[in-house]
Amino acid sequence: MAGSRSLRMNTSDGPQPHNSNLAGPHSPGVPLPHETEVPRPHTIRTVANAGARLAVFEYGARADSDHPVLLLVHGFPDDHRIFEPLIAELRDEYRILTYDTRNAGQSTTDDDRLERFRLQRLVEDMFAVIASADAGPVHVFGHDWGSIQAWHAAEHPWATRYLASLMSVSGPNLNHMRQWIRLRRRRPSAWPVLARQMTRSWYVSLFQVPVLPELLWRLTPRHSHPVVRGRTVTPEFIRGLALYRANILPYMARGPQPRCQVPAAVVVPLRDVALSPALVDGVGRWVPRFQRMEVDAEHWWPFTHPRDCATRIRGWIGLWDRTGPDYE
Repeated sequence: MAGSRSLRMNTSDGPQPHNSNLAGPHSPGVPLPHETEVPRPHTIRTVANAGARLAVFEYGARADSDHPVLLLVHGFPDDHRIFEPLIAELRDEYRILTYDTRNAGQSTTDDDRLERFRLQRLVEDMFAVIASADAGPVHVFGHDWGSIQAWHAAEHPWATRYLASLMSVSGPNLNHMRQWIRLRRRRPSAWPVLARQMTRSWYVSLFQVPVLPELLWRLTPRHSHPVVRGRTVTPEFIRGLALYRANILPYMARGPQPRCQVPAAVVVPLRDVALSPALVDGVGRWVPRFQRMEVDAEHWWPFTHPRDCATRIRGWIGLWDRTGPDYE
């Protein structure tokens, strides 16, 4: 069961209270696109779930408003700050929830055993965060591993209690990815497409090797990543490798058919270095209300193009807020 502890912050004027256990500054050396002011959360709380303490941040409209609720879930190797430019664009229109996933930022776990980082636990974390805000069902926007978690939350029997819709960026449903790979292995004409995706995903195999990825991470200059730049490597940062080690091989070996119980949109950055646009092929067969959007951008599109991202989120949420998804 989930528990929570809240710290409420009035950020309208005057000096802001500081909680050294939860709130961190914006990443050093990372300018906010189109925005000089770093958005500050009005509420910070800790949500306890399954051996983890999750740092949760709220922006924008308050809980007693009738604004739509948007949950932002980050990927690896980011934390919730990757969404600061996007939050700056959307905070006047939505109640925005975000959190550091159990492998990142200000969130912590009791230990680093791999079972702590399996997708089942990550989905439970997402539901616990939503429940702590008394906010469900919410519109979920997931990037990278945040998207992977959201896809698997949308498969859960309780999905419609917590999720109203899903927007996915650069993070596939792992059950779909397993089937996508197997289908193309059986078709020689599809081998070039498969080879291109495997080349893009070379790092996934590297991350399965003990010790070596951690060593390389410490030795490699971290100047190209929008959140990593200027940060030191911490145990919490390295712990994100457990996402790959706990989930990739088991899901590539076996699993159920992919399914989705809520409307879902996939945004495809055409210049994503990690994922081929072809990986989205076939998703519409198992998502009953599906939309595909392509953008001329790289992997970190939500950070580098926050206005474009905000526009697409508004359009997607507006579709379901106006008509109301029919889950019957």
